[in-house]
Amino acid sequence: MKVTKIMIAFLAVTLNGMIAAQEKGWEKQLLIKDADDKFPIADALLQYDHGASHAHSGADGSFRFNLKSFPDTLVISHKGYDDVKWIVNDNEDKNKVVFMQHKPFQISEVAISHSSFLSAITKVDLNKFPVNSAQDLLRKVPGLFIAQHAGGGKAEQLFLRGFDADHGTDVSVNVDGMPVNIVSHAHGQGYSDLHFVIPETVNNIDFGKGAYYMDRGDFDTAGYVDFQTYDKLKNSMVKLEGGSFNSKRILGMFNILNDTAGRKGAYIAAEYNYSDGPFDVKQNFNRVNIFGKYNQWITDNDYFNIQFSTFNSSWNASGQIPERALDEGIIGRWGSIDPTEGGSTSRTNLQMNYKHIISPSEQIDAMAWYSKYNFNLYSDFTFYLKDKDNGDEIQQTDGRNIYGTEVKYTKNFSVGDGTLDWISGVGFRNDDINTLQLNHVYHRDLLLNRMSDVTGTETNLHAFSGLIWKTGKWTINPALRVDHFIFNMHNLLDVEQLPSGQSSEATRVSPKLNFSYAASDKVMWFLKTGMGFHSNDIRVVVQNNGDKTLPYSIGGDLGVRLHPFKSLIITPALWYMSLQQEFVYVGDDAVVEPSGKSRRYGADLGIRFQPLQNFYLNADVNYSHARFVEEEKGEDYVPLAPVVTSTGSVNWDFLNGFSLGLQYRYLGARPAVEDNSIRTKSYFVNDLMLSYNRAKWGANLQVNNLFNVKWNEAQFATETQLRNEQQSVTDLTYTPGNPFGIKMGVYYKF
Repeated sequence: MKVTKIMIAFLAVTLNGMIAAQEKGWEKQLLIKDADDKFPIADALLQYDHGASHAHSGADGSFRFNLKSFPDTLVISHKGYDDVKWIVNDNEDKNKVVFMQHKPFQISEVAISHSSFLSAITKVDLNKFPVNSAQDLLRKVPGLFIAQHAGGGKAEQLFLRGFDADHGTDVSVNVDGMPVNIVSHAHGQGYSDLHFVIPETVNNIDFGKGAYYMDRGDFDTAGYVDFQTYDKLKNSMVKLEGGSFNSKRILGMFNILNDTAGRKGAYIAAEYNYSDGPFDVKQNFNRVNIFGKYNQWITDNDYFNIQFSTFNSSWNASGQIPERALDEGIIGRWGSIDPTEGGSTSRTNLQMNYKHIISPSEQIDAMAWYSKYNFNLYSDFTFYLKDKDNGDEIQQTDGRNIYGTEVKYTKNFSVGDGTLDWISGVGFRNDDINTLQLNHVYHRDLLLNRMSDVTGTETNLHAFSGLIWKTGKWTINPALRVDHFIFNMHNLLDVEQLPSGQSSEATRVSPKLNFSYAASDKVMWFLKTGMGFHSNDIRVVVQNNGDKTLPYSIGGDLGVRLHPFKSLIITPALWYMSLQQEFVYVGDDAVVEPSGKSRRYGADLGIRFQPLQNFYLNADVNYSHARFVEEEKGEDYVPLAPVVTSTGSVNWDFLNGFSLGLQYRYLGARPAVEDNSIRTKSYFVNDLMLSYNRAKWGANLQVNNLFNVKWNEAQFATETQLRNEQQSVTDLTYTPGNPFGIKMGVYYKF
């Protein structure tokens, strides 16, 4: 009897549960992740109840929903991914992880209103025209123009939004979020040497123009760029390349951890480069790179990554030659006045990242990094202007350890019919400078005069907070960033200086306010406003007693993204920027000095066109107008500021594996001095790429300077004096751009 009562009670509970389940439906949970990097995919669309209901994934990639009847077909979709269809029966597990696979990136898959729009555009460009050098990487950033000089070992010269940013003074350069710019550098403020990056490890490029981004600080005036490396490799690969000027390159990328569950990934890559270059004095350019990365999902909510990179490079420099030296036959186009220019540099980086998903609506991201950096450069800009007997060769040395960290918190809210994201972060960077010298030397070997010799520390503390409010067709993004700098410097040439040295502090507050309006899937308007800054060199800060330590910029963008049909995206924009203090290159001292207030305005136009799946065309055209504010009209030109730049390419895939690409770059003439009496020369250069790719192997042929035009790459107006001249002359000095050259390569995947 007792057993019977228990059975009746059990049946009653079961029946009530079944009735409740029928009334409520079967509650299930899905977790959506990227099939490649295993990161959660936010804002994916889930359609269920036979298409009658839908839901969106949270920040942790999760869906929670109730099914009313079985079987049901769930459809999961997200821009840039293949749709996933899953037939659910009542005996399925309630919790499941679904991995979504990237589609081959096409223009039709790019959503103009999505926050990833800019990186999606560059992803298409990268896939259509692969890169194999740091210069190629930088050229993939729309609107960013570069020039290389002095042997290929120095960092590239950057041009963006009317700035000749030297080697990075007004462009923030990052790799996986780690800053590349070097503050108070021996050669130039914000010096950004990207050569520690192996190009084939770069998965995508994030970028932004202007100073409108709360998580970007020092040097983000003209804009920022962040190169993002692969978390894991699909294949191991070996590549061999060789070509003109005794150029050779060996690359190996090895997948050392194959986790079938997809929760771990690890690989190592190594690269060796050598080239003699086209110059009379062999460049003897050597560079060795090593990169390794390990990442793991420790739990479904905790992700950890550690990566390591190191590179070492040495070279003989081509130098900058005066126009008159070539015109008078003193040297040939590939000759040099001082054949002892050159240098060496190295950088070793260690970086760790941690992500913790607290709940579907909030997460924490943390990053810590360390860099050991050394730099030794020999340059001769003025020849015999100052020292008639020994010449004017200088040595610039820099040695330091850099530490940094940042912690970011993100919280998502539902507000009425919209969403609100709150993002806040804090961090610091400390440069421990143990060597910072400027020396007058003779042929590298003999020290003639120590002109500057300092040590010190430079610390940057920062915090930011902002909101991203999406309501209807509007997105509103107010934000505020605060940066505080502490400078401590010891001048080793000042015997009367206190043992504690000299110090200074400064704070910069940078508000931002951005709007966008998605009129439709084909049209999105945006207005961006904000303040940014670039820091000053520690030697200038202390000398000037902290005056204009952190010159600010203020500006705005008004533009539209147009997607009139699937194969075309057009992005025109107008912009304006005012800068509190300009930094202008001074050739006779090889420094960048403060030069007063400036104002810029201009227009950008980007076009991406893919009429056929195997035919792709892109072009970026940029115009800028740059002037000093406090100078008289006609004497107010900003030297070397670009006026018109344009880059573009066309790519055609054909015959089942062949690909043909042609790319161009154009830099218009621009003022080289304040009164515009000396102007640089414009140039238009083309490169050709023919490649053949199979599943396991491939080959490519790259033709640089296809039409063998004579062009001047880096150009400056510099006062110089040659050995037999009685007086100095100010004219154009330049590094000749590379002539026609061929490089061939083969690779094998395994």
